[in-house]
Amino acid sequence: MTKVRLTIDGIEREVEAGQDLLSASLGLGVDVPHFCWHAALGSVGACRLCAVRVHDGPEDEAGRIEMACMTPVAEGQRVELADPEAYEMRARVIEWLMVNHPHDCAVCEEGGACHLQDMTVATGHHRRRYRFTKRTHRNQDLGPLLTHEMNRCIACYRCTRFYRGYAGGRDLDVFGAHDRVWFGRYEDGPLESPFAGNLAEVCPTGVFNDKGWSENYARKWDMAATPVICTGCSVGCNLFAAERDGRVRRVQNRYHGAINGHFICDRGRFGALHVTEAGLDEARIGSETAPMADALAAARKALAQGAVGIGSPRASIETNAALRHLVGAERFFAAVSDHEALAVRRMAGWLARGRAASLKDIELADAVVVLGEDLTGTAPRAALALRQTARGASNDLAAEKGVPAWLDNAARVAGEGRKTPIALVTPMPDALDDVATWSLRRAPAEIAAFGQAIAGALRGEASDDEAARIAEALGQAAQPLVVTGFGAGRGDIVEAAGALADALGDGARLACFAPEANSLGLALTGADGLEGALASLESGAVKTAVIAEADLFERAGSDLAERLLAAAETVIVLDSAETGTTRRADIVLPVADWSEAAGTFVNHEGRAQRSFAAVPGGRPAGWRMIRDLFVTPPAWETLDDMLAALAADLPQLAGARAAAPDAAFRVPLGQVARAPWRMSGRTAHDRAGRVPEGTPQQDADAPLSFSMEGARGADAPPALRTSCTQPGLHSASAVPHGTQGPRGPLKGGDPGVPVLDGFTAPEPMPQDAPEGPGLLPLLLHDPFAGDELVRRAERLGRRCPAPIVALHPEDGTALGLKEGDAVSVAGGAPVALTLDISVPRGHVAVSAGRVLSRGTRARVTVEARP
Repeated sequence: MTKVRLTIDGIEREVEAGQDLLSASLGLGVDVPHFCWHAALGSVGACRLCAVRVHDGPEDEAGRIEMACMTPVAEGQRVELADPEAYEMRARVIEWLMVNHPHDCAVCEEGGACHLQDMTVATGHHRRRYRFTKRTHRNQDLGPLLTHEMNRCIACYRCTRFYRGYAGGRDLDVFGAHDRVWFGRYEDGPLESPFAGNLAEVCPTGVFNDKGWSENYARKWDMAATPVICTGCSVGCNLFAAERDGRVRRVQNRYHGAINGHFICDRGRFGALHVTEAGLDEARIGSETAPMADALAAARKALAQGAVGIGSPRASIETNAALRHLVGAERFFAAVSDHEALAVRRMAGWLARGRAASLKDIELADAVVVLGEDLTGTAPRAALALRQTARGASNDLAAEKGVPAWLDNAARVAGEGRKTPIALVTPMPDALDDVATWSLRRAPAEIAAFGQAIAGALRGEASDDEAARIAEALGQAAQPLVVTGFGAGRGDIVEAAGALADALGDGARLACFAPEANSLGLALTGADGLEGALASLESGAVKTAVIAEADLFERAGSDLAERLLAAAETVIVLDSAETGTTRRADIVLPVADWSEAAGTFVNHEGRAQRSFAAVPGGRPAGWRMIRDLFVTPPAWETLDDMLAALAADLPQLAGARAAAPDAAFRVPLGQVARAPWRMSGRTAHDRAGRVPEGTPQQDADAPLSFSMEGARGADAPPALRTSCTQPGLHSASAVPHGTQGPRGPLKGGDPGVPVLDGFTAPEPMPQDAPEGPGLLPLLLHDPFAGDELVRRAERLGRRCPAPIVALHPEDGTALGLKEGDAVSVAGGAPVALTLDISVPRGHVAVSAGRVLSRGTRARVTVEARP
C-alpha cells in the first residue's frame, strides 16, 4: 500500500493512503473523539465531534477546522487535535448533545462502559447549563432480546446505518425531523433481522441493550471476560463471554479481522446463553442418579466388553481425540451418517488445495455463486459478509468517480446501486435474494448438475443460457468465489462446487460451510459415519457404545439412531444437557459445556481456534471424563498434555497446539487478567464474609487468571485478549486499538492456525437417489434456531418460529391435505401444514432438527393427524 507522511500534534506519522483522517488517527492510537463514525460503517459527518484543525502543508499557517472522518489523509498534512478552537467546538458539540440526555448514568446499563461518557470526559464537559424542559420519547417493546430507551439517543444514526445499510434489515427506521427524530419500528414487536443484537454494541449510548443482561445485571467492571469461540455454526466467530458469580451474564463480539470483524449474529450472541439453563449435573446409571465413582466403575466394566466411540461435530478436537485414543482409531466413528462424514471430508480435501475463503475473502470477492446453501439459516455471519460483497461493484463505480468507499453516503449515491454479480442457486426463496443478480430456484437434485454446467461453460462446453451468463461473470472476475455447504444434505453439491472452483483456476476461492462448529475438526480425524459403528455392534464384535456430546437423533436420523441404541448392550453418553440420546442411555456422565472448559475448534476455512473456560470450577471437560474411563488413566492433567497426545495420535491436527499460547505463557505482568483492573469489591462479592481471604480459582488450561491480577486483557496476544477496553475508551462501540487500522487484522495477527495442509480426502461417494413411495425431505434452516443445545436458550427460543412443514399445493391436493391441517412427517409430532408454491414438487420442506434430523435422506410420508 502507498504510504503518506503527516504530522499529528507535532509528531510525524506514516499511514496508508486512501483512508480518512479519523481512521488513520485511531489506527495510530490517537484518540480523536467521535460518535457517528464506525469502523465498519464508514463516515457520514453527522455528529461533528471529530473536529480538528488541518493544515495542508508547511506553508498553510492558518489551517481550517475539518471533520476528521470526512477528510482524506494527504502527504505533508499537519493536524492539530489540541487546537483551542477545535477543542472548543468538540466541547460545544457534547454540550448540545447532553441538553436532552438524561443524567441517569448511575442506573443506566451502559454506565462505566459508555462511549458517550468517554467522549464527555474527553471534552471536559462536567456541568449542565440548560435549565429548560427536556425532550422525551416513548420507548418500544422490541421483543425478548433487546431493550429500547430512546431518551438516551443522540441521533448519531449508527443504528439505522448498520441495521438497514449493512445488515439489510427493513423494520427499523428513523421517524420525525429536526430535534424530534426517533429510532424504532413502526409498531412494537421483535426486530426481524438475525443481526439485531449488534445494536447493543453499535449504539454509543444506551438506547439498545441486551435485555437478558439488563434483567440479570452486573456492571462491566464487575464481570470477568474470557475469549471463547462461538459453537453456533461452522464460521467460528470470536466472542467475549462475561461471567459473574459463576454465571455467564452476556456474550459480546470479539474482533477478528478475517472472520467476524465487528459483528456477530443473534444465534451466536443469545444462543450461547443456553449454558444458563439447567443442565446435567449428576451421573446416572439407568434412570437413577449415582455417585460419580460408581458410574465410572460401571462404564469401565462395560468398556471391557469392547466398545465403539462416537465423536461429535460439536465437541472439541481434544474430546474427540481422547475418545479415539480410548477405543482405538478403527473403532472411532462420527455421530453423523456416512454420507455427511464423507461429504465433510471431501470439503476438507477441496479446501486443502489452498482455496479456502475466510469471511474477509468473501467480502472482497467480485463475483460469487452460491450452490444449494441457505447461508442466512446455516451460517448467518457468512450471509452478512455476502451482503458486503454485493456492494463491491457499487464501491468500484464510486471510486472511478473519485469517491472513496469510506465516505459512506456519498459512495452509495455515486455507486448508483450497482451490484457485484451474485448467483444464488437454492431450492427455496432466500433471504439474500435482494442482493443477488440471479436468484435461481432448483430442486436439490438439480443443483449439482447446474454447478457442473457452469464449470463446463468455463471450459468452453455447451450449456444453458443461465449457466453461460453466470460462467461469463465468474470468468471475468479477478477474485471469483464459490460458496456451498451441507445445508441441502447432498454431497454431490460439494463436488460440483469443488469442480467449479477448479475450473475457475488459481484466483478462485472456495467457501464450504460444514454443519457444525467442529465438523471439519472431526473430519480430520478420518472418522467414518455411524453406519460403521452400527455394523460393529450388530456383528457382536463390540457390546458398548460411548457417545461424546452428540444427540444421535439430531444428526443421524431416527431410524439409524434407534438401530444403534438397540444394538448396543450398554450405551454410555457424555453430555452437558439432557437430549434424546441421554434419555436412552444406560450410563450418563455429565461434562462441561463451552463455558466451563477450554478446547479447540476447526472452523469452515480449516482454522483451528482456542476457546477458554469462562466459568471457574465447572464440570470436567469431556476429555478429562474420558481420561477417567481408562483402567490406567493416561497422564493428561492439563489441556497442553491432551494436545501433546493429540499431536502424536493425529499428526494432521498437530498444528492446533499453536492456536493459542500454552498455560505456562506469561507476559511481563504475569498471567492475563480476565477481570478488569477496576473491578470493585472483589473480596466483598466473591467472599461475602464466608471466607476472610482466599486465592482466586486457578486455571490449569490457560495463561489467564480468574481475577484482576495480571496484564490488561487488551495488551495480551490476540488469542488471549479478554477486553477491547483502552485507557479512556471503555465501550464495545469504540474502535479496538488492537487493529492495524480499524478495519485490518489484529496487531500480532488474527487468532488461529491453519490445519488443512496436506490433507487428502477419500474418493467421492456416488450420489444415490432415494427410491420408493413418499416425498423427498427438504430441510429448512432458521437463523434463530440451531442444534439441540442452542434451542435450549430461552430468550432466543422466543424468536424462533414454530416448526414448519410445507408442501407444494399440487402435492397437498394429491395427498388430500389443505392449508393448516395437522400433519405428521415420518410419524413425528403433528405440525400445521403450509402450502407454498415455492416448494419443489415431490418434496416436503421441514424445519431442520425440529421436524426431521439432517441425517434423514430417505423419502418420508406426510399424513394427516386428527
